[in-house]
Amino acid sequence: MKQTSDTYKWWKNAVIYQIYPKSFQDSNGDGIGDIPGIITRLDYLKKLGIDAIWLSPVYRSPQYDNGYDISDYKDIDPMFGTMNDMENLIKEAKKRNIRIIMDLVLNHTSDEHYWFQEAKKSRSNPYHDYYVWRNGVEGTPPNDMKSTFGGSAWTWVPEVQQYYFHQFSEKQPDLNWDNPKVRREIYDMILWWMNKGVEGFRLDVIDQIAKEPDHKITVNGPKLHEYIRELSKETFQKGKDIITVGEAWGADPERAKMYSNPDNSEFSMVFQFEHICLDQQEGKSKWDLAPLDLVKLKNVLAKWQKELYQTGWNSLFWNNHDLPRIVSRWGNDGKYRVESAKMLATILYGLQGTPYIYQGEELGMTNVRYNIEDYRDIETLNLYKERTENGYSVQEVMNSIYAKGRDNARTPMQWDDSENAGFTIGIPWIKVNPNYKYINARNEMKDEKSVFNYYRKLIQLRKSNDIFIKGRFELLFEKHPELFIYTRTWNEHTLLVVANFYGRRVQFYLPPEYADTGNCLISNYEEHETGYLQPYEAAMYLINDNYKIIRSKLLNHNNF
Repeated sequence: MKQTSDTYKWWKNAVIYQIYPKSFQDSNGDGIGDIPGIITRLDYLKKLGIDAIWLSPVYRSPQYDNGYDISDYKDIDPMFGTMNDMENLIKEAKKRNIRIIMDLVLNHTSDEHYWFQEAKKSRSNPYHDYYVWRNGVEGTPPNDMKSTFGGSAWTWVPEVQQYYFHQFSEKQPDLNWDNPKVRREIYDMILWWMNKGVEGFRLDVIDQIAKEPDHKITVNGPKLHEYIRELSKETFQKGKDIITVGEAWGADPERAKMYSNPDNSEFSMVFQFEHICLDQQEGKSKWDLAPLDLVKLKNVLAKWQKELYQTGWNSLFWNNHDLPRIVSRWGNDGKYRVESAKMLATILYGLQGTPYIYQGEELGMTNVRYNIEDYRDIETLNLYKERTENGYSVQEVMNSIYAKGRDNARTPMQWDDSENAGFTIGIPWIKVNPNYKYINARNEMKDEKSVFNYYRKLIQLRKSNDIFIKGRFELLFEKHPELFIYTRTWNEHTLLVVANFYGRRVQFYLPPEYADTGNCLISNYEEHETGYLQPYEAAMYLINDNYKIIRSKLLNHNNF
């Protein structure tokens, strides 16, 4: 069942690795990761088996929001290196058959961008209409819309006697996509990067570009897909095998089918976050913690698998630079760290879609617990200030930060057990997780049973078998509160994925003919206990049998 490479786009059996440059590898001792540092680690990524690097922003920026506030789209921030370094990274990655995917922030710029510096000089300035302005009176914003980072979404500019709109920080003014000149500037910039050899783009909060603040619409505005189709036609469709993934917190399956339509009119795929929002109190923010309901998680993932089957394409992820470490979040970062990290990977890698690894995930890196003064993330610091001022106890606020703070993902990559985990010879911009002494890449690469080598095997499996790309999904034992079991079926072959999501030994009977080691593709336990799944146990089986027979046997033997 070897994959026929000419049947599908390359990204359908690819695995993509996200690098947060600031925390990946420092090459010059200033405590900040950089592009030359990434180049020194390309062989590590080649060994892991990934096909592309999604690079979080390295453009010139004041770094108010860690690079998601761009002041020049066509320049590299000096903290990361030079344009020559960037060109060298593209070239060296290509030598290893690794593509570079750039992070594009097209909803807003930095307030230090030339366009905005000009825009606020006068209403008649040619760049004024590049941003979203409204008339008003100082101290009385146009409406009560709030910024994601806290406070009003409107900021007054005395020079023009107007407010500008910003969905994020006041230092991140929103671009006016209604202006065709803005769109043309963006398209020319993207083509410029494609000409340099960039082969893909991740589009930050792309579902917010068609905002209509007068109607309090920030997500999924009426012109959104019109803008995206024009964007694709003017840029991505002019390249060869360009991969695009849109970050869309407001996506549902119907919208995702438009985003990832196989006709290539919009994007290759979309990041949706429905599964990521399940451990918070309903109707409240991510900081209002609630236990994960596994049955809900299974149903959400199943819905996306079924709805997009043969009509779109999924992105598969547990982690990114904005999310806590999955082994701490939904696994067990203590006694069963290794087993639970492998279990979570097994569930994800059996699904249809393109998997994304966030740096350190392949090592089983964990969340951190710092004092508030050791955190660097603007969102975290604003939350602490707002909630303590509003009567929340310090411990309550810190528990939310420990669980969901973005800096959990941004601590330095743990390369070895030397000082600062081999990340820098200087003082790191944010503290290293103290557990680097035993959780690090050097140890993981030497250990055949490590999380790293488990990921390597999963990646190899996905590349060697059609069923991972083509198989139809079905969830089994949907209501079981501890087991996550599903099948992928293609022709007469069935991939059975079995996982115990928690730390308690659970009854589950797998017929001996299926449990045979010849059928087992991968497992996080060497010894299986007949009739039970051990804590966080997970395995994949490839069974050459009629699917209806397999399903019947499993249901008959396990009458939960």
